[in-house]
Amino acid sequence: MAGCRMKLELSQVVQGRGRLGLLQEIGRMGQHSLDIPGCLLYTHLGSVPHLTQDALHTLLSLPAVTQVTLSNMAEHQEVLEEFKGGFKKFAGLHDTVLYCSLHDPAAPCPTGHTTNKTVSVWGSGGRIELKVDKFMALQKTVQPDWYQSMADGETWQTSTTRKRVRKSVDRTLAHLDECLMVHQKSQELDGVGVFGVVEGGDILEERVRSARETAKRPVAGFCLDGFQTGAMDQALRSQLITAVTKELPEDKPRLLQGVGRPDEVLACVEAGVDLFEGFLPFQTTERGCALCFSFDVTLDPESAGTATLTVPDEEQHTPRETQPNRDLNWDNQTHTTRFEMNLKHKRFQDDFRPLVEGCGCYCCRNHQRAYVHHLLVTNELLAGVLLMIHNTSHYHSFFRAIREALANNKMDLLRRRVLENGKE
Repeated sequence: MAGCRMKLELSQVVQGRGRLGLLQEIGRMGQHSLDIPGCLLYTHLGSVPHLTQDALHTLLSLPAVTQVTLSNMAEHQEVLEEFKGGFKKFAGLHDTVLYCSLHDPAAPCPTGHTTNKTVSVWGSGGRIELKVDKFMALQKTVQPDWYQSMADGETWQTSTTRKRVRKSVDRTLAHLDECLMVHQKSQELDGVGVFGVVEGGDILEERVRSARETAKRPVAGFCLDGFQTGAMDQALRSQLITAVTKELPEDKPRLLQGVGRPDEVLACVEAGVDLFEGFLPFQTTERGCALCFSFDVTLDPESAGTATLTVPDEEQHTPRETQPNRDLNWDNQTHTTRFEMNLKHKRFQDDFRPLVEGCGCYCCRNHQRAYVHHLLVTNELLAGVLLMIHNTSHYHSFFRAIREALANNKMDLLRRRVLENGKE
């Protein structure tokens, strides 16, 4: 990609698939880097839900890459065009890399609205149909550092035929070629990276074909689509991702869309995924819950800057684990998981412990479960603020633990730590 500085340097590949490294010279000026495996910072129109910029930056080691979505910004195109300075400047996001995805991973996306020439995104005002010219006009207006190419990702439904899956791969490749043609002629997008999208549903041959053909194009990285939670069981997902990553170049990042649960993240890292979308803290906060799974893999936790985590007793969870199901029911992505506790429950009204013992976030250092429970049942806005602070801190600390486990050959231990505190 002409003008795209991004370089991926791998320091270690564990058991043939899990990758540890550093994504360097990201952003138009090449001044940022991102550790992998890593997680993007989820936002709604550039703002982390519930948090001001001041509150957000009380958190340490935030990722260098901020995710925004066309589904949120397409309806504001005229305002951004009039502003002329790009979305990063418009939203006051000065010291970050901006990644623009097609859809919001934390919001439902109705199906049945793709054609050979168009894809649709859904904003607050309803459906917005995008042809390549409009899609690329939006990218020129937003001025991201990376963006996801147009794609037909509607192949996860049970009734999807092999013919329909093949069509989605063909459409996605055609969209990519058109986007690249416009991109390479656009001065406004000089230095911007394009991520090609790998489709193929649950059909191995189509997944491999999509990956192989996408890798032939001059893309900066790859989005692995159609593996969202609820779309397929983990064993099949890992099998397909492993086959896909074998077809992709080692020196370009792989971003997985729609997977955020800790157990699934670990399996996907071991299958060769580098980057994940950071939407789980927001979804957990919206449920009135706190992430509370353990991920300590050090013998001396203080030496790693992380205190031992004590999670609630088993009965304090509200376990409704997602079952393997190729019908991507939105409830499967939004119900309470076994890795969190529901603080709306009456049992927390006289529980004066922090959300997670040993957590160093502002909420856990200053408040108790009983107080957050009180804020939730009285519908106080502060509940969302405190939960989002904790959930964001906890989740990004989990990714630091993954990198530490890869570096020290402790992935098996990390998996046991995560799963033993996520028992039903």
